[in-house]
Amino acid sequence: MQAIQLFSQGGPDVLELRDVAMPLQKNGEVLVQVSYAGVNYADVYQRNGQNPAILPCIPGVEGAGIVIAGNASIPSGSRVAWLSQAGSYAEHLSIPAWKLIVLPADVSTHDAAAAMLQVVTAQYLCETSYRAQAGETALVHAGAGGVGLLLTQILKHKGLTVISTVSTAEKARLALAAGADHVVLYSETDFIRAVKDLTLQQGVHVAYDSVGLQTYQGSMALLRPLGSLVLFGQSSGNVPPIDPMHLCRQGSLFLTRPTLAHHVADAESLKYRSQRAISWLRDGIVDLRIHHIYPLEQASLAHADLESRRTTGKLLLAVSSAARNCLARSKHE
Repeated sequence: MQAIQLFSQGGPDVLELRDVAMPLQKNGEVLVQVSYAGVNYADVYQRNGQNPAILPCIPGVEGAGIVIAGNASIPSGSRVAWLSQAGSYAEHLSIPAWKLIVLPADVSTHDAAAAMLQVVTAQYLCETSYRAQAGETALVHAGAGGVGLLLTQILKHKGLTVISTVSTAEKARLALAAGADHVVLYSETDFIRAVKDLTLQQGVHVAYDSVGLQTYQGSMALLRPLGSLVLFGQSSGNVPPIDPMHLCRQGSLFLTRPTLAHHVADAESLKYRSQRAISWLRDGIVDLRIHHIYPLEQASLAHADLESRRTTGKLLLAVSSAARNCLARSKHE
């Protein structure tokens, strides 16, 4: 089978398309033909060295496809998605059955690949990391990114006021279309001053920050007493150690750095969170934005585009030959 392999950590060019052996199907696992794989910052962090990696490896943790060797619980032919399984940038993947989400007929395979990880991430951010309540005000950095757009829609559904920060006018339009009440172009405006003005100097109840190094201090400065900073990424670099006394002096703030794996670590948690995500998709509470679908061999381009922070919404890789052929046909229509 074909797969993207990582032999060393570095820039996007270290991602190589190789012919590799089919995965071995272990006890309790099913074999899946991968149709689409999601591209996420976690993949970038693994590739560039921000996260450790045992090399060589196949990147990717998220995707959707068709079971080709199933078991009693998930028979062959089932359409499935997953959001926490290493090795997803490959044509086939052997995965524990409990990690698979069987897709209903009204959720397409590519929508599932685009949605599950990021909608589940948005779910735990606003229902576990911080329980967002109607009437509160939330700051969402990178508001036109994949998670940012989804999180904004869910927060608005819950009755919050959302202030989004973005880098361009086009991203501002997308954030507003997702329901943001106010959008700040941080490339043109001091976002700290702007958010203070928008909140009449009161600050926000929660700041959702996936940017990290460039924004975390401003995020903390904008929290009202007893506010929460939810750091869930570091696209601009890692946040340095924070003195707990700073949290005290700023107003007895709360700080958390959640990650997906701990929120879907067992079958029960995965089932609950994925069902929440599917219900939001079905009810139209979240509207997916797929920025671009790349053929598997262009994984390095997908990483470069994601890191450039010029993209909006979700990036996917068309992995199976059927998905790549469909992608090629759509480009010629």
